[in-house]
Amino acid sequence: MGRKLEAYEGIVGTAVIRQLRQLGDKLAGKRVVHVNSTREGGGVAEILAWMVPLMEDLGLDARWEVITGSGDFFSVTKSIHNGLQGFPLTISSAGWQTYQDVNAVNFERMRPLLEDADVVIIHDPQPAPLLNLCSDRKGKWIWRGHIDISHPFRPTWKALKNFIVGYDASIFSMCQFAKTLPHQQFLIAPSIDPLSDKNCDLDIHELEEVRARFGLDPTRPLVVQISRFDRFKDPIGVIEAYRLVRRVIPVQLVLAGGGATDDPEGKAMLNDVLEAAAGDPDIHVLLLPPDAHRTINALQRLADVVIQKSTREGFGLTVTEGLWKGKPVIGGDVGGIRSQVVNYHTGFLVNTPEGAAHRIRFLLHHAELRNNMGMKAQEYVREHFLLTRHLREYLTLFHQLLSKREEKMFYV
Repeated sequence: MGRKLEAYEGIVGTAVIRQLRQLGDKLAGKRVVHVNSTREGGGVAEILAWMVPLMEDLGLDARWEVITGSGDFFSVTKSIHNGLQGFPLTISSAGWQTYQDVNAVNFERMRPLLEDADVVIIHDPQPAPLLNLCSDRKGKWIWRGHIDISHPFRPTWKALKNFIVGYDASIFSMCQFAKTLPHQQFLIAPSIDPLSDKNCDLDIHELEEVRARFGLDPTRPLVVQISRFDRFKDPIGVIEAYRLVRRVIPVQLVLAGGGATDDPEGKAMLNDVLEAAAGDPDIHVLLLPPDAHRTINALQRLADVVIQKSTREGFGLTVTEGLWKGKPVIGGDVGGIRSQVVNYHTGFLVNTPEGAAHRIRFLLHHAELRNNMGMKAQEYVREHFLLTRHLREYLTLFHQLLSKREEKMFYV
């Protein structure tokens, strides 16, 4: 990403850019290292793709490192991920040992960078053990949990907590995810880049090209869910809702997404979705490459209704993206979706396929209300979920930690 902060001035205003520059001046030259487990696929990678360059633009020495590992390692970390989201499972002692061993190998590769950094941000469970390996650290370490751990499987959380208690601070997307930990906890919601290929304006010719490419009928309503093929995104439940709607409205459904290099379950879930679709020509299951950002953008803009029927969700940037494009979103009544979908204002919260079907039918039968909700949705994102707000909160947190202020603070 080559954009500078000033590119966003027309969207967020001059005062916002000026404030970010002032914060950047206070942190100029500070070494900041982000570590996660994949460079493409999923919201964390998308956020870091814009955050690190903008931190550099503000004068920080910002880096983005990615841990690597075997298939066994990512199977273990996927099990940890599922356990943190409440799925009961057992991780063997050998699995936990693999988890630590792979992190140890990665630490040796990154040792000089991590030891010398002023701030290290470790994203999600995969690289969490790196802190305990860094006995000669200079700076402050932050663990950033992006997933919904409001009701974790207790043995999984208990084991992971041993790797997290030593951090100087933790960041969560919502207060419901915060846990009892012996350090400060902060609330910072994720955000989108409004100028990225996934969120920028598209002309009508590009929209029509995407419609034609996937054989979508312009005369019939379109419902779209964009997400990884993951059990917690509930694509099977979306198909059930679609079939209920089809009884009264000739609707089309797109389930589009890709995989992430750190998610070994994606292929099995995709096969389950294809089986559930059962050859229905109006269910379009699209496995997209990681760089299909403009295609995703177009599909969301072509949609009459965007849906994200997750059963667990740390935040749900696909919800943010749909709202930004002026679409009311029907979302699962879970996690970070609750922060974005305001019933009867920016969309509807649902718990079942039947509830989702009811809300889809309602929106398709009330076009004027649907359009008004879409306008509210876009302004809600402009106010709360754009990258400039996200960046400001990170910079404020860095300044607070590096200033060694003693008072306990809890940001919302």
